[in-house]
Amino acid sequence: MRDVSVAAAIDRLAALLGDRLSTARAIRAEHGRNESHFAEVLPDAVAYPDSTEEVSAILRICNDEACPVVAYGAASSLEGQHLAIEGGIALDMGRMNRVLHIAPEDLNAVVQPGLTRIALNDALRATGLFFPVDPGAVASLGGMAATRASGTTAVRYGTMRENVLALEAVMADGSVIRTGTAARKSSTGYDLTHLLVGSEGTLGIITELTLRLQGIPEAISAATCRFPSVEDAVNCVILTIQSGLPMARIELVDEVMVRGFNALAKAGLPERPHLFLEFHGTEAGVAEQAAAFGAIAAEFGAEGWQTAATTEARTALWTMRHKAHYATAALAGPGKKILPTDVCVPISKLAEAVLQAQRDAVRLGFVSTIVGHVGDGNFHAGLALDPTDPDDVARAEEFTGALAETALRLGGTVSGEHGIGLGKQKYMAAEHGPALAYMRAIKTAFDPGNILNPGKMLPPGN
Repeated sequence: MRDVSVAAAIDRLAALLGDRLSTARAIRAEHGRNESHFAEVLPDAVAYPDSTEEVSAILRICNDEACPVVAYGAASSLEGQHLAIEGGIALDMGRMNRVLHIAPEDLNAVVQPGLTRIALNDALRATGLFFPVDPGAVASLGGMAATRASGTTAVRYGTMRENVLALEAVMADGSVIRTGTAARKSSTGYDLTHLLVGSEGTLGIITELTLRLQGIPEAISAATCRFPSVEDAVNCVILTIQSGLPMARIELVDEVMVRGFNALAKAGLPERPHLFLEFHGTEAGVAEQAAAFGAIAAEFGAEGWQTAATTEARTALWTMRHKAHYATAALAGPGKKILPTDVCVPISKLAEAVLQAQRDAVRLGFVSTIVGHVGDGNFHAGLALDPTDPDDVARAEEFTGALAETALRLGGTVSGEHGIGLGKQKYMAAEHGPALAYMRAIKTAFDPGNILNPGKMLPPGN
């Protein structure tokens, strides 16, 4: 029945969109790839809407025909959120990429979902404002909202949860709703804005966002330093955060990750655990923050302090950090794929979680890198595996399961940033318990025909 329904939907969508609906295999293959280890999955067709009205019309047709719809942004997600695993339509939002309004006096901007965070910041350059959420990838803002993205600056500026004020979304039946306002707070009704933020396209398709902006700091300085051990580096982070030092970025890279940076970027760093840092504020404030951090770091044996004070030096540092996924791949042998996973724990438990992850990787015989936004307790492990080797796959599943168990045992979450998608559904019941039934009820209420990104986030079952 689904094949017939999809074919009928494609016929109707072709009449609506003309050449902005493609069934060409090359286009479908482009929309079936991902940055992680998941197998290629081709949608049946790719649609390119120009407006909210077209998204609404597409969803009305797909809802009528019981045809799956999966929103597609920049395809930078790491848990397969954009893969059309049940076929249907990939809804490519790339043409809806405009800045609709900038309100400097209110510190907000209204944008379409296909706009990237980099393009938004280019548009904001003359205003003295910027959008702070920085996941590293050249991600679309709609995708960032749908996956509740985070990044290197979350320790100071928060995640997408804190930075989306309002949105417009098209629901499964084609209805268009608006949630939230440009006001900074509200006490009216259910918070549908932040229900849709992080829903991974399973409850609605985001077509417009009102985003919180920040003033560009007067002064910015970055630095790196290295430590005798990962435990020393992490304990330095814990004391820094507990001391209330307003870090803009504080990133851990373990010695294996440093080896990857040296392989990919010829960084020439000593193969020891490092912290990558950034300070924002006034000239005097930045100097004070750096001095205060330096005093804390000295207690944990830090050495090799290097400052990146120019824009070019800072850009080089963070570009290298943002390419951690590819640096991990540089350490892998032929035929290997990278399985990236992440967890988040209370800051006081961070050292225990990181050290356990390192021990588990060694025990299971993996080349594994660790890198993370450790200022908020979030870190990432990258495993090199052969997805066609059952033993590799089984050991990788054992590693990710152990990491999830560690995070939950320590009072954390199985994902602080990557989301659930395909890869982490199996842990949802362990983390959420009876609340999972209420999530299922919400999904049924919003999308009774289960056409929106089916097979994602919620594990199979009742």
